Amino acid sequence: MSTVPPSEHPDESSIPDEQWEAFLREAVEDGGRDAPKEPSARARMVTRRLREQDEATRFQVIEGGGRRRWWRRKRAQAPQQATPPGWRTGPAWREMNGRSSRRRTVGSVIGVVLAAALTVVAVRPSLLLDRLPGGHHTSSAPLPAETALPSSAPGGGDQGGLPTRKDPFRGSPAQRWADGAAAIEVPAAKAAGGMSQEDVALALRRTKEFLVDTDLDPAVLRGGRPDAALALLDPRQPHTLSDLRRSLRTPDRDHDPLQLVTRFDPTQVALAGDVVKVRGHMTFAAGAAGEVRVHADYTFVYPLVRAGGKGEGDVVARTIIRRDLTMVLLDPHKWIATEGKLGIRSYGSEFYNSECGVYDGYYHPIFPDAAPTGAPATGPAADPYDRSKSLADDRHKGCGTVTRT
Repeated sequence: MSTVPPSEHPDESSIPDEQWEAFLREAVEDGGRDAPKEPSARARMVTRRLREQDEATRFQVIEGGGRRRWWRRKRAQAPQQATPPGWRTGPAWREMNGRSSRRRTVGSVIGVVLAAALTVVAVRPSLLLDRLPGGHHTSSAPLPAETALPSSAPGGGDQGGLPTRKDPFRGSPAQRWADGAAAIEVPAAKAAGGMSQEDVALALRRTKEFLVDTDLDPAVLRGGRPDAALALLDPRQPHTLSDLRRSLRTPDRDHDPLQLVTRFDPTQVALAGDVVKVRGHMTFAAGAAGEVRVHADYTFVYPLVRAGGKGEGDVVARTIIRRDLTMVLLDPHKWIATEGKLGIRSYGSEFYNSECGVYDGYYHPIFPDAAPTGAPATGPAADPYDRSKSLADDRHKGCGTVTRT
């Protein structure tokens, strides 16, 4: 752009600046049909003057108060010219006008898409709420893997009504949970507590095997013994194996295998299908020298029907069990331990929708069309799907009621 005074240009026009500016603006709006083919000195002078006015206006906006001042400060991170090059001078404005047309077209398309998106969200707000932090998930899309305890209890499922054989997780947050053993994801191993990466990987893998055999194996769920899980435990750990075997053989109130093993009486109930929903996570940490600890916190959801039923009209009940388990792998050179075997450092469990006061080694779900037959529930009401607190921090006292299954 020229900065020479207009008096030094022989082609200077006598048209006032205001009229020249109006003419150029009309030419731009008219699509360029009557625009000058080559900018005169007066055009260049008017362009420079308008640039200076734009710059002065931008400065006033920057110095103004309220929202405009903030917006300009934010935009200052990526400076842009108030007047794009050539917008008011010569052939270059044609190109800019073309770009403006494309922007208007794109803007119109974006507006239509945005309006459609807002309409969809208005009809199904869960599509948006499911993706907000702490939002209640009602979508049927699978959840990403859990890596830590959530901040709140989950929302319900999309569908209302009672569960069926065909849809045993209807109305349950577990609809979005992963299925079975695939939900128990083992974290990447690394050396810890003086144990090698291979040792840690072994501890993680065998902790998963223990959970799968005690809580997911079909034969065990039908009342069998978790022999594969028992084989993983260290026989040199005092009382662990002997107590668990005694509980499985002759269960009672003081020897309850359900603290570690999930079993149902096959003469009374059966699984509704072959899917158990699972949600939780596994971590590991160094213990004392020569010790790695693996912590597992998982909730299992079991859909059940009465034994002998085969029809689609069978009533479905859901029993929900949460396990909190810490296993240890010890270096036999530093501890009295068997190489490659796991010890149980601590365990806890909560089970929901099972008869109170029954200690026969089985869970007994309460069906929605029947009343409880066990001892009266005296504990507080609890949401079995709420994983926002650890069992250590939120142990429910006694046998209570559930807010949903």
